Amino acid sequence: MRTSFLKKTSMQEHHLETTVTGRYLVESPDGVGPLPLLAGFHGYGQTAEDELELLRNIPGSGKWIRLSIEALHPFINAKGQPGASWMTRRDRELRIAENVRYVDAVIAKVTAELPVDGRLVMHGYSQGAGMASRAALLGRHAVSAVMLLGGDIPPELGDLARMRAVHIGRGERDRLYSQKRFEADIIRLRQAGLDPAMTLFRGGHGPTGEYFEAAGRFLAEMEFV
Repeated sequence: MRTSFLKKTSMQEHHLETTVTGRYLVESPDGVGPLPLLAGFHGYGQTAEDELELLRNIPGSGKWIRLSIEALHPFINAKGQPGASWMTRRDRELRIAENVRYVDAVIAKVTAELPVDGRLVMHGYSQGAGMASRAALLGRHAVSAVMLLGGDIPPELGDLARMRAVHIGRGERDRLYSQKRFEADIIRLRQAGLDPAMTLFRGGHGPTGEYFEAAGRFLAEMEFV
């Protein structure tokens, strides 16, 4: 009887950098610039269209170039519709770096092609709030302000003062972005020397008219920055 001996094999994990095509939507006001730029980041499972519609509902945003950036990781969401995600648990640091480079490239392209006046406000909803924060703090484009709705500031981020001005909103019945996390983010911003504009509105995870009115007032203040 012959006995066979199998050599033990080992699995190795590798990463290969490749090119992935991103998608974004731009709306520019009629007339001559230069104009400020309002960049938006959608929530988990949403698309650039969803965030663009949110930006449109902010009073006064029609005076800005509205830019809605879609996440690089597409999938079919629970409703059977196209959606995308900004983050996965696997290779987290790689995904963060890729996302920031992607956003940097989109903003650079838009500012090269359109008459942007140097003012840049980033708006993030839900999971997009984390992406807006990362783009503002890790990206190469200096921001005038950051607007966060229904999502927290990633805990690993530092130097929050680079956000310059912040509007942070939460629905009173929001189960995904808790009051505890909302208050913790406010404390972090204040410790960084910022005085955030806060909106606690009647509603759940999504925006309401009350939120849009508050966001519009904040955005109007940015016209004079």
